[in-house]
Amino acid sequence: MSKILKISLIFVVFSQIKCESPVLPIVLWHGMGDTCCFPFSLGHFKKTLEAEIPNVYVRSIEIGGNIFKDFESGYFIHPMHQLDQVCESLTKDPKLKNGFHAVGFSQGGLFLRTLQQNCPGPLPMRNLISFGGPQQGVFGLPACPSLTSKTCEYLRESLNFAAYTSYMQDYLVQATYWHDPLHEEKYRNFSSFLAYFNGETSVTFTEAIYNLQQLQKLVLVKFLNDTIVVPRESEWFGFYRPGQDKEVVGMEETRVFKEDLMGLKKMKENGQLVMLATEGDHLQFTKEWFMENILPYLK
Repeated sequence: MSKILKISLIFVVFSQIKCESPVLPIVLWHGMGDTCCFPFSLGHFKKTLEAEIPNVYVRSIEIGGNIFKDFESGYFIHPMHQLDQVCESLTKDPKLKNGFHAVGFSQGGLFLRTLQQNCPGPLPMRNLISFGGPQQGVFGLPACPSLTSKTCEYLRESLNFAAYTSYMQDYLVQATYWHDPLHEEKYRNFSSFLAYFNGETSVTFTEAIYNLQQLQKLVLVKFLNDTIVVPRESEWFGFYRPGQDKEVVGMEETRVFKEDLMGLKKMKENGQLVMLATEGDHLQFTKEWFMENILPYLK
C-alpha cells in the first residue's frame, strides 16, 4: 500500500470518528409555577432542542412522579429533598454517565447550581445555563415593586417577618432563598438552603466548592427588565449592599465573591463564568437570541 493511500485512509477514519462523536445529553429543570412537561413551556423547549440538535437526549426533571406533584414541588417540597431525589435519579440514568449539559429556568437555575455542589461524585455536568436564576436569593415579591405599592411593601414585610421561622423554612420553597439584606446575620443563621450553598454558614464547604469548579462553563443569563427576581442582579450573583435595600452591587462587591466563599473568584479567573444579558421580562427571550448565544454551549 502506498504512503499516500495510507494517509488518505487514516484521514477518512479520523473524519468518521470526529463526525460520529456522541452529542451530550441535556437536563432541564423548570421554575416556580411550571412543570417538567407542559407543552407550552418546557415541553416546547424540549422539542426545540431536539429539532436543533439531532439525536440529543433531553431529560426534563420531574419531582414526585406526575405533573401535579411536580407543580406542587416548586412551592412545598424543600429544595434539599428535591436535590437528594434528583441526584439519585440522574446518577442512575445510564445515558448521563459520560457527561451532560444542564439548563435551569428561574429557581430551576438555582437548583441545578446547588445540585452540582451537593451531589457527591460530583455529577458529570459540563455546561450549566441558568436563565434568570436567583443565585443570591430574592428580597421582593414577584411583579410587585415595593417602592410603588404600599400593599406590596406590607406583604413583603410580612414575609420578611416570617420567612426565617422553622415552619416557613420547612414548608415554603421561596422562603429558603429569601435573602434579607437588612438582617444578614438572621439570614445566615436561619436560612435552611441558600446561605449554606453560598458558603455563608459555619459548615465546612470544601467539597461543594470543588464540585462547582468541575463545570466547564457556568452561564448566567440576566433579564434586563425582570420584574420577578428582586433584585434582578441576583441572576449574576449581585445583590443589595448589606444593611439597606436600595443600592445594588455587582458580584465582585458581594461578600460571597470578595471572601471567595464558594470559589467564584477562581472560576472567573479561569474563564468559567459567562455573564449574558437580554432585554425582556423574566424568561422572555427570542429564538434568534437563544440560537446565537446559548445553543453553542449545548452542542
